[in-house]
Amino acid sequence: MSKRHANWDTRSPASKWAHVMERIGLAMAGASCGLFVAANMIRTNVEMGSGAAALAMLLFGAIGFYLGIDLPPPLHDPDAPPPPGHLARTDSVELFSATGTFLSALAAVISVYVIVVDERLHLAVVLLIGLAWLIGSIMQVAAGVIARVRRSRSTA
Repeated sequence: MSKRHANWDTRSPASKWAHVMERIGLAMAGASCGLFVAANMIRTNVEMGSGAAALAMLLFGAIGFYLGIDLPPPLHDPDAPPPPGHLARTDSVELFSATGTFLSALAAVISVYVIVVDERLHLAVVLLIGLAWLIGSIMQVAAGVIARVRRSRSTA
């Protein structure tokens, strides 16, 4: 039995439900980010079809926050000092996830601001905001998938 499964198996039912609710909350926050960016783009008359693109942004945002924020813990002890003569390692997956979360949340905050104050931005700026959200969301999903694949390979 892997360390992660043992930890999950020893949790109380209330703790397991709290974790599930937390993950659903993260997914809803990601969905909101995607929806705000979509609303900003639609408001600027970016052609997005019949709402399918906005729904896709909502779903992709939810997946990004669900997978990319709550990464599985590393197999090594992150608090242990590095061995003598070695530099501390940067976990590229953690950096990828953090950057993706920052970009997608920043795009959402700017979009909400633009909508609330009824600002009209140039089309190129709105497209840049949408691109920042897309890149951030892709980074989150990739980080979440990579971390889970790494984890499954090392515990197999």
